[in-house]
Amino acid sequence: MEERPVRRKGPKPRPIEARFWPKVEKTDSCWNWKGVKTSGYGIFAITHSLMRRSHRIAYELTKGKIPEGLTLDHLCRNRGCVNPDHLEVVTQKETTLRGDTIPARYKRKTHCIDGHIFNDENTYVHSGKRRQCRACRRAAQGRYRQKVEVGDGP
Repeated sequence: MEERPVRRKGPKPRPIEARFWPKVEKTDSCWNWKGVKTSGYGIFAITHSLMRRSHRIAYELTKGKIPEGLTLDHLCRNRGCVNPDHLEVVTQKETTLRGDTIPARYKRKTHCIDGHIFNDENTYVHSGKRRQCRACRRAAQGRYRQKVEVGDGP
């Protein structure tokens, strides 16, 4: 028996561009997403079961495919913006360090808590990640040795 194609009722689905751009409010700088948002990011339904972030759709519609392993960073810091000129293709690490995250704040520190500068001569790096001021480290080791000599240590 020959299979017949399934006929869908209703109008033919509109192209993505025809559904996407009416949900964008263009201003002098940002193009704000007027549709559904989650955590400040616009969400767009490609199909009834496939949702994508609206800034990614805008970028792909105007500039092309986002390379594998890379992500988009909002240069304007507005999560709801879909202006492709405000989006830059970067690594996940780069976008994390550009934002207001704990790793980003830690990476931007130029001095330790006691005011010593983080530079090549005065910075010790634990396991390739955590930085420690050498001057503070020497002081802490001196305090520990003093404790052990007195008998108060472990």
